[in-house]
Amino acid sequence: MNKAFAIVELLRPRQWVKNAFVLVGLLFGHAWRDVAMVWPALGATLAFCLASGAIYALNDARDVDQDREHPDKRLRPVARGALSPGQATAIAWIVGIAALALSAYVDLRVAGIVATYLALSAGYSFGLKRVPVLDVVIIAAGFMLRLLAGTLGIGIAPSTWLLACGFLLTLFLGFAKRRAEIVRLADDAGRHRAVLEDYSIEFLDKATVLCAVGMTLAYAAYTLAADTARLHGTGSLALTLPWVVLGTLRYLYRLRQRGGGGDPAEELLRDPLLAAAVLGWIATVLWLIG
Repeated sequence: MNKAFAIVELLRPRQWVKNAFVLVGLLFGHAWRDVAMVWPALGATLAFCLASGAIYALNDARDVDQDREHPDKRLRPVARGALSPGQATAIAWIVGIAALALSAYVDLRVAGIVATYLALSAGYSFGLKRVPVLDVVIIAAGFMLRLLAGTLGIGIAPSTWLLACGFLLTLFLGFAKRRAEIVRLADDAGRHRAVLEDYSIEFLDKATVLCAVGMTLAYAAYTLAADTARLHGTGSLALTLPWVVLGTLRYLYRLRQRGGGGDPAEELLRDPLLAAAVLGWIATVLWLIG
């Protein structure tokens, strides 16, 4: 039983909330009432949950020595000895194959996208994570693939504006995470994650602000575009913009003033105002286009 819990923990189900990106296409493509679209989207989401779990397992197997020296990661199943690196690697293969099988059942286009995600993420694990900037771009690309799986993969035309917003959002969160790691780990940062030796607080501050401004402007342009109004039957989507600004500034505040920003899922759980901004955005979008 303890090993079963360790396997579940290895796949990090708490992080699977990130795979909700797959479902964004249902909302903005007005397909949430179409059962023929909803079930494939849910299947694609589950496939990405399995795929991301496989990559987490692979990372833990490869980084076990570094994780044992990390203040938080030392509690992970492989680092603390609940599972061996070999077992974690085997689990990664099994779960990865299950993700591909499920995605192929949903649609071959989804299978291609999931396979691309697995290949890109494996490349990240095997060395690309040590290349400054590219490491964050690869993470952001993974989220773009999630958006594509929930749109192009199931027959919904993806919005280029939303793809741009999603890419800039994930770049913002990625650079914020690197900054939080440097602050938290201080002089040991490079020992725990090699790429941190090549980053500086000054560069990451500029990168996060650049991505935050770009994301906000791209989202504002999307909400104000005439094509958006025609698609959604309302010209009032700009009413959702204050929630985006509030959430972005609150995240920057926690990053710069409160030592947060390391994990978006954890930040949502810890900060009521940030959670309110996200829920407020969702509620307002549903009210306007639902």
